[in-house]
Amino acid sequence: QVQLVESGGGLVQPGDSLRLSCVYSELTFNNYNIAWFRQAPGKEREGVSCISRSTGTTYYANSAKGRFTISRDNAKNTAYLQLNSLKPEDTAIYYCALRYRSVCDFQERNYPYWGQGTQVTVSS
Repeated sequence: QVQLVESGGGLVQPGDSLRLSCVYSELTFNNYNIAWFRQAPGKEREGVSCISRSTGTTYYANSAKGRFTISRDNAKNTAYLQLNSLKPEDTAIYYCALRYRSVCDFQERNYPYWGQGTQVTVSS
């Protein structure tokens, strides 16, 4: 069973930065991707960013482009999401998810493995 654990969330002010981490257990195959989703209060969960383990190709939602950066350290089984220039509307629970495919997308149903989430709150 694949396990993912997020960390790095917190309470910050507008304009601040955070780095979220997602540590995942040893995997059977190397062909997978890691995606970050978020769910704000009263809203549906949405995809934020995704990275292919094998190619390093990255994808971003429009809301994340230019402010967020996804990366991974394959040796540490860890994916990161750097959040810069945070806004109050970025307040949400951030989840990482994994699936055994190299192609990224933001369809929740395509990801069988999820972490428990980490809270990010942006408020002055």
